[in-house]
Amino acid sequence: MQRGLAALAFAVCLFALAGIAHGQVVPAPSATPSPSASPSPSASPSPSPSPSPTPVPTPPPIVVAPAAGTVPVGATQALQVSSVLGNVTLTVADPAIVDATVDQGTRIVTLTGKQPGSTLLTVADSRGLTRAVPIRVAYNAGTITTSASIQITGDPASVAFVKSQAVALARALARPREGAQVTATEDDVAFNEPLGQDDVADIDVPVLIQGDTYFNVSASTRVHVENVAAPRIAPDLLMVSDFPESLTEGGVLFTADLSRNVPSRFLYFHANPAGQPSRRIVLRAENHSPEPSIVQFIEGRADAVPNELEVGHDSTERFIVHLLQNEGSLVVIPANSSLNLEEQDLPPGTVVSNTLQLRVLNGGMVHLTLFAQDAGADPNESLTGDTLLTGSYPHARGIYGIPEFHYATQWRVTDPYLELSVGQIPLPNRLQGQALAGDYGVLQSFVINVQNPLATPQAIAIYENPRGGRATGTFLIDGTLLQSHQTPAFSRFKVRQYVVPAKGFVRVTIDTMPEPGSFYPLKLIFAPDDGSVAPGAPGSPIY
Repeated sequence: MQRGLAALAFAVCLFALAGIAHGQVVPAPSATPSPSASPSPSASPSPSPSPSPTPVPTPPPIVVAPAAGTVPVGATQALQVSSVLGNVTLTVADPAIVDATVDQGTRIVTLTGKQPGSTLLTVADSRGLTRAVPIRVAYNAGTITTSASIQITGDPASVAFVKSQAVALARALARPREGAQVTATEDDVAFNEPLGQDDVADIDVPVLIQGDTYFNVSASTRVHVENVAAPRIAPDLLMVSDFPESLTEGGVLFTADLSRNVPSRFLYFHANPAGQPSRRIVLRAENHSPEPSIVQFIEGRADAVPNELEVGHDSTERFIVHLLQNEGSLVVIPANSSLNLEEQDLPPGTVVSNTLQLRVLNGGMVHLTLFAQDAGADPNESLTGDTLLTGSYPHARGIYGIPEFHYATQWRVTDPYLELSVGQIPLPNRLQGQALAGDYGVLQSFVINVQNPLATPQAIAIYENPRGGRATGTFLIDGTLLQSHQTPAFSRFKVRQYVVPAKGFVRVTIDTMPEPGSFYPLKLIFAPDDGSVAPGAPGSPIY
């Protein structure tokens, strides 16, 4: 009996252990409180933590590149759309300004400019996301010619001249819209070698056209430059237009015929007084023959400034440098047609000046007309007549037969001072009108052999000495360009210094020309060095 109870108890234990082994929790028996003990308060059950919500990913925004549209009128622009879901829809706030279409396969939006203005394009996808894209439509500021060609002369043509001709052509061929400005500078042109005769060069000229209400346009014009070998030929005639010097109306200022066998020099100098409307000076060449005419012209153009001495000084310096290098342009005037050789703006209170040398290399006679017009007029407008304008104060207008002086002599340092007069001899007019006082436009060349018979070196100098009033000067002395700011009448300043060797000599060459706006004559004086301020030093007008 006792053995049976023991076996039963052992079996119950095994069963309990087996239940624990299978993960069943056996509750502990409840404790019976002691009658003398106070019941302890039951603890509050801890609340179960609520499950965290699954985070929702932020949808990627719509991306448009570029982020804004700039569309010329009549042109298109493509925008790339990315990070979209489903079909793309487009909404233009002002459809009168721009059209917008989308290729659902490539996600490319095409904008087409219709009229100037600003608007907003809204890009949306199937998620309901949107992207606002600002759009501006405007006209391009103009057009730039991609290629051009020009023929020049020069022996050789200097770097500065070649660059200036290429830039001038590129600028002239640009077509700006009203109110836009064309910018092209020689500083932006990469060209560093003189161009010899019969040589060619291709020059890229960067051009920018811009205006407040337009899109900027920038490109390069490739200019093919050919240096045509043309012999130097001295002119037979000097033509001058300085009357009326001050303009009070538009009209014809000068006319003349340019024959193939008669190369000519032409100087004009005109002012537009303060209070007058803005004007323009135009030099037109007309070919009335049945064959093209080829004209070479060398110019010393100085655009309008208020100071008449400054404009004449700049014009003379440029002309002398180009003339002695034979640097000019070749233009072809088609049969029975015309071409404007010069167009110069002339605002109120300013003066323009130009000296040109012209000759017909091939073809028939060319008729020249210089006229003034309102600045707003078409430079190519037809002239209604050829009656010349007149004025109250007589100045030179005519044709003169001595466009150049050449003088050679020798001077010993022991002789009295040698004085060379520049602009001293009035030239008679072949037309009815004023004689040319001051020799303006006349090239004056001197060759002086300075001899020193003494046994010691001698210091000498060349002095400038204005005789008619305040004057500026341009002198090419021994191949060196020397210029003088304005100096008072009867003053004396050194232009160049020399030391003549003992029992030796120095050969001096001078090329100069009286300058429009200044008061010539002027004397160049060879004399011993007086110790005064050296040329180019502080206090000297020479530079």
